[in-house]
Amino acid sequence: MPLPLEGLRVLDLSRLLPGPYATLVLADLGADVVRVEALENGDWLRELRPFPGAHAGAYHALNRNKRSIALDLARDEGRGAFLRLAARADVVVESFRPGVLDRLGVGWDALHAASPRLVLCSITGYGQDGPYAGRAGHDLDYCAISGVLALSGPPEAPAPPGVQLADVAGGSWPAVAGILAALVGRATTGAGAHVDVSMTEGALALLAMPLGMAEARGSPLVRGRELLTGGAACYGVYRTRDGRHVALGALEPRFFAAFCAAVGCPELAARQLDDGGAGPRAELKAIFAERTREEWAAFAAAHDVCLAPVLEGDEPRADPQLVARGAFVEVGTPSEGRALPGVASPVRLRGLTAPRRPAPRLGEHGAEVLAEAGFGAEEIAALRAAGVLGT
Repeated sequence: MPLPLEGLRVLDLSRLLPGPYATLVLADLGADVVRVEALENGDWLRELRPFPGAHAGAYHALNRNKRSIALDLARDEGRGAFLRLAARADVVVESFRPGVLDRLGVGWDALHAASPRLVLCSITGYGQDGPYAGRAGHDLDYCAISGVLALSGPPEAPAPPGVQLADVAGGSWPAVAGILAALVGRATTGAGAHVDVSMTEGALALLAMPLGMAEARGSPLVRGRELLTGGAACYGVYRTRDGRHVALGALEPRFFAAFCAAVGCPELAARQLDDGGAGPRAELKAIFAERTREEWAAFAAAHDVCLAPVLEGDEPRADPQLVARGAFVEVGTPSEGRALPGVASPVRLRGLTAPRRPAPRLGEHGAEVLAEAGFGAEEIAALRAAGVLGT
């Protein structure tokens, strides 16, 4: 059975994390994703240490199942070649600041003229318009503006989240959803669309429920005091006897009551949200300090109480559930002389298996991609001789 996106052609101009992760999901679902990279060093992610070999580990992690062509879009020949490729593509993904594609001569108007059916997805920090549209930024800035950062960390001061929330949750996944929605719309109208992804607004979307709750109670969100961010004892992280940690997520009364009964303290259940929602925190700290993390893991396996060990470092790789689901993959990578680890895309279609082709070397598939788009051998040679096509 073919993968669902087989036959879909994607040109990926994006760099670093948000765009490449979005196109990784598309590639794992069968799309033909071609990275269109700069001649010298390509995607900046190729230079991000550490290096397991010739290329950065981060680049390998995000670019399996893709091909690469190196083009100089600042040259007329490069722009012309890209537009010819775009005329045969379904999707272009980019992450430049607003206006950069237009200045290069390959913006929405030029792409739409080359192929009215083309879908362009632009992933930016603040969106294609508005007073911040042209500003530089990274994940932490987008989390700051959206209000996500203010809710992260202890009450004393905000702390950077442990992962890039705005990049992936606020950028990559809205991009995937927007691209697929535009393709569904194209099937009806025959026309492409420009998908405008703001990572700040994507991060803001993570606050949809908390903001609704805050509005209902009539007071703003407060770091470390909300029900799900440290404010409730029944939903938090606790230190164990061996200095490790467990996560108690017994939010529903029946789960908290079951936990309290299982540890021999059924009287605590009635106090779940005492003291303004805080609950019996001191008692729970003392209870969790009585056993090691592994003892609590065994307890969690024996009781249906929303309790889990906090896995650290490489520990998730050995977790039975993640192993059984194939959440981690290994990709044979001849250019590095060994298989490299990766994380499987979480979009699963039962009965279908994603391919595992290694991340491409810079410009590795240039001639191949151009030939598929109708370029003759002499044209390809001329682009190389002009220094527009990387080797």
